[in-house]
Amino acid sequence: MKKTAIVVGSGIGGIAAAIRLAVKGYQVTVLEANTTFGGKMQQFNLQGYRFDAGPSLFTLPHLVDELFTLAGRTPASYFRYTRLDPVTHYFWPDGSALKAYADPAQFAEEAEQQLGVPAKAVQQALAKSARLYKGTADTFLHKSLHKAGTYLSPDVLKAIGCLSDLGLTTNMHAANQKLFQDPRFVQLLDRFATYNGSDPYQAPGTLNLIPHLEHNIGAFYPKGGIYAIAASLVKLAEELGVTFRYNEQVTRITTAAGAVTGVETHNGAYQAAVVVSNMDVVPTYRKLLPDQPAPEKTLQQPRSSSALIFYWGIQRAFPELHLHNIFFSQNYKEEFEHIFQHKTIAPDPTVYVNISSKLDPTDAPAGCENWFVMVNVPHNQGQNWQQLIAATRTAVLNKLGSMLQVPLEPLIACEQVLDPLLIEQQTSSFAGALYGSSSNNRMAAFLRHPNFSGRIRGLYFCGGSVHPGGGIPLCLLSAKIVGELVPESEKA
Repeated sequence: MKKTAIVVGSGIGGIAAAIRLAVKGYQVTVLEANTTFGGKMQQFNLQGYRFDAGPSLFTLPHLVDELFTLAGRTPASYFRYTRLDPVTHYFWPDGSALKAYADPAQFAEEAEQQLGVPAKAVQQALAKSARLYKGTADTFLHKSLHKAGTYLSPDVLKAIGCLSDLGLTTNMHAANQKLFQDPRFVQLLDRFATYNGSDPYQAPGTLNLIPHLEHNIGAFYPKGGIYAIAASLVKLAEELGVTFRYNEQVTRITTAAGAVTGVETHNGAYQAAVVVSNMDVVPTYRKLLPDQPAPEKTLQQPRSSSALIFYWGIQRAFPELHLHNIFFSQNYKEEFEHIFQHKTIAPDPTVYVNISSKLDPTDAPAGCENWFVMVNVPHNQGQNWQQLIAATRTAVLNKLGSMLQVPLEPLIACEQVLDPLLIEQQTSSFAGALYGSSSNNRMAAFLRHPNFSGRIRGLYFCGGSVHPGGGIPLCLLSAKIVGELVPESEKA
């Protein structure tokens, strides 16, 4: 007879975990407090404009394909995507601009032509990033760091061979500044710290592995938008017999004799041999396990940054822009000091503009564009968000209007806003932090909560607040680790 499993939350990590448990023979139920699946990966329509509400960058698509293959399906029958070229358009306040082409050699040549950065140095940096990623990912991202068996794997030898070059004793910015003299290109590399909500002036140089994902492997765009990732995986999960129950908030994870027994919701109790929490680890302990000792040192780690997003329907096309666009600040260090030291937003923030209608014209009315405009901001600590949002909106409009040489306010047909308070309210991300804890110290990877409970048998954790971290690829890897840790069930 099949064993039962409960997944708390239907973010991308929870959906992937449900699929992996179903393949292992479990009868899986996913309980979701909201009206639909996806967690931060939502979509909405506003006056004829379609927006992906949350994640906007897609890398390592094979991690999605792997779930279909695991279930004996053909990935392309459910989910299709294209490789981006160029990946990102970069703009600086001094008027310089750069297109990050998908081919590393072409990108390096562009950096030399536009910024005067030696192409050879760029290629060497990307090759180093690739070498270090390939040497360490199997140990530090694909496996639990909290199981002895991880350190007995042959993969550890590859990781040990990379240690001296990993940048553990320096920060990202210092490591990048050592390689490149041009402050604009250093800023471009430093920005990858924001991929897990961290500060390049504090985060270890180890995070300089991240550019490999985008500049060597590539960035991709799913047909139907980022939301299509979650939608296609839910379709697969339901075909495998997974049950999704919406508007059903879990109020407690129940235990007995050191093991999980199930969960409770407002509808009653569910028994389960396995419970996987895809909820942020802080509210998981505070709200769902109030009688259990909590790992306070882990829960009290400094939080990652959050985001302030303006969704704008723009009544004009901008041919100089692409899917991903970055408008840098004048003083990057000051920007991160505002976020992490002063707990506020710099007056001149870096602005990210995502325009999916560049690839799918149906996402906006003819001749118009759907702008997802994001600024990195601190997580919620009681700031006056109403005041910060108003001031930042003005700063963003002035910045983009100046750099694009077009007044933007008159072009905005419709608007919606997402801030740290709403992020916490809608997704249970503690304090609105997008990635759980930050990676602003060299041991951060080892300090994240493990993917299993050391105290309660049958209790597991996935999603952006636990190992290996936040973002689509790492959430999928957290589910993969859970799938490998949970024992097989009888496939009746």
